[in-house]
Amino acid sequence: VELASLAPSAFNLQPWRLIAVRSPEGRERLWRLAQQQPKVLEAPVTLIVVGDRGAWQGDNPAWGELAAMLGGAEAVKPYLAMAEALYGATTERRIKFAESNAALLAMSVVYAARCFGVEGHFMSGIDFAGIKQEFALDEDEEVVMLLALGYAEGGKVLYPRRKRQSYDELVEEV
Repeated sequence: VELASLAPSAFNLQPWRLIAVRSPEGRERLWRLAQQQPKVLEAPVTLIVVGDRGAWQGDNPAWGELAAMLGGAEAVKPYLAMAEALYGATTERRIKFAESNAALLAMSVVYAARCFGVEGHFMSGIDFAGIKQEFALDEDEEVVMLLALGYAEGGKVLYPRRKRQSYDELVEEV
């Protein structure tokens, strides 16, 4: 997780957090809200990836760090105004801010985990509102996805890798 925390985020605001669900009781609570997907009970830990829709605001500690770096609060004001226009102007932009940044962290967790031989599996077929309530997220926080982590059992492969798009299928050059 510490390696993954190096993931980029808008203005380095890091509008994310992870809830590590490890206990049998916690996994059972999450399993009921994750369409009873077996991996929630089987994996030693499932992360609830949380995005913060309000982290662009001036009370985020990252703004104080930027002010110290730039020589004072006055130097940060244009950045705050830009963040408000980009991320706070509409509900849609607030959601996009939280989800896109938290997704960068989640993907970084998977890549970092692979460096240590740990497999990861994302889940989005879940009861987002139920998980938010069950795990007492703040008003501005949203569940972005779940990520089950663990060591594969003796080379066990759940599904063969399916075809991926080629460069020509994926990229439009202009």
